Amino acid sequence: MSDQEPKFPMYKGKPLVRCGNVLYYGSMKDKYVCRLEIKSTKKVKDLPVADKVSVQLMLTEPTAHNRKQIVKTSEKPGLYLAMDIADAWLTRALAK
Repeated sequence: MSDQEPKFPMYKGKPLVRCGNVLYYGSMKDKYVCRLEIKSTKKVKDLPVADKVSVQLMLTEPTAHNRKQIVKTSEKPGLYLAMDIADAWLTRALAK
């Protein structure tokens, strides 16, 4: 990695980037990336914790139309389960 490239937190060897309630898992240089959107949160000991998370496996190809860009979608009850399915989908998709 050169000094010019931003350094992101990594999860299982892939970058994890957060912008508000949306997380992107994977590299935009690859063919696929996962988009995780936190739909709702609940309080656990005064801390907000993700309660409902939407997961989408998406093509990173800029010429793909919006509807064709989304390959798979699911909704999970919590960030842990959402990250688990996102990692499985992304690993399988990038292995093809």
